[in-house]
Amino acid sequence: MTDPGERLRSSLAADQATTAGVEWDTPIAMEAMRASRVLHAADQEPLPAPGRIRVMTIANQKGGVGKTTSTVNLGVALAIFGLRTLVIDLDPQGNTSTALGVDHSVGTPSIYDALVGDSTLAEVTHPTTASPNLTCVPATIDLAGAEIELVSVVAREYRLRRAIELYLQELPADQRPHYVLIDCPPSLGLLTLNALVAGDEVLIPIQCEYYALEGLGQLLSNIDLVKAHLNPGISVSTILLTMYDGRTKLADQVADEVRSHFGSVVLTAVIPRNVRVSEAPGYGQSVLTYDPGSRGATSYVEAARELAFRGAGLKPQVAAPPPAPVVAGPPVAALILGEPPMASRSVGHRAGREDPT
Repeated sequence: MTDPGERLRSSLAADQATTAGVEWDTPIAMEAMRASRVLHAADQEPLPAPGRIRVMTIANQKGGVGKTTSTVNLGVALAIFGLRTLVIDLDPQGNTSTALGVDHSVGTPSIYDALVGDSTLAEVTHPTTASPNLTCVPATIDLAGAEIELVSVVAREYRLRRAIELYLQELPADQRPHYVLIDCPPSLGLLTLNALVAGDEVLIPIQCEYYALEGLGQLLSNIDLVKAHLNPGISVSTILLTMYDGRTKLADQVADEVRSHFGSVVLTAVIPRNVRVSEAPGYGQSVLTYDPGSRGATSYVEAARELAFRGAGLKPQVAAPPPAPVVAGPPVAALILGEPPMASRSVGHRAGREDPT
């Protein structure tokens, strides 16, 4: 596999090819060049808009693989390079909200109010300081109880999808986001199920370590279930390798195995281990605004650029496919969530059936 550092250096050097007589191989010069590229993003050619609005679910039931970090930094990178982006924080911990500098204390209008209450997504969407193109729907601790409260709600799996669809319909065409990024909690519960039903694409961050591969099969199996029964349009479109440590052979082995199995779905860009990426949330920032010259910032810019160019070739979506009809037997939510029979039977109201009890 090509060394990520060498690839980044080549990419950055190509962008600065018009500058003559400057030696870019010194560490200080490289950092300055990377920082300049991010800080002056507005002066560069914007990234291409996708052929349709891309609703992307960032999911992996394993914790600590970079879901939140990737959601935040990809969202900021897309936004500062000209693409309107909405980030939805669906994790009760609210780390995405923290990293984007959005208040998520108790009482703040949040995604909980849209899922469980009567609020629209527009009413719980907040601006961010990272970019005028970037907005965020925060998560408060109230979201921790949402899974219990949604158990008896009709069409509980579609709550987020319908909220997003209504939000997009109400916005003028020139104000609709190009990207909607949904950050999932590290589990396969009802919140993640809502995100999978709402999204058209799944982006899976995979840590370059062995344990990160163990639960991948279960995640892919559940995505197939959602595709078959709840959301026919969903697919795994992107896999992002994170926490790459070039000093270890294990990282190369994991990366090679993922690439050989998933092929072109895996982004060429690789996110290296970088302390600046970990420090940035402590200041309520993304790594692109905290230290734009770091390798972490450059890597996420490269990943966002690759994501944008892939999206530019997408065909416009004519109409969203209708939900699959509910068939006899346990609902798919019960199969995915592993609910007991009584909980499964109570969801029968979704199909207009009377509960036999």
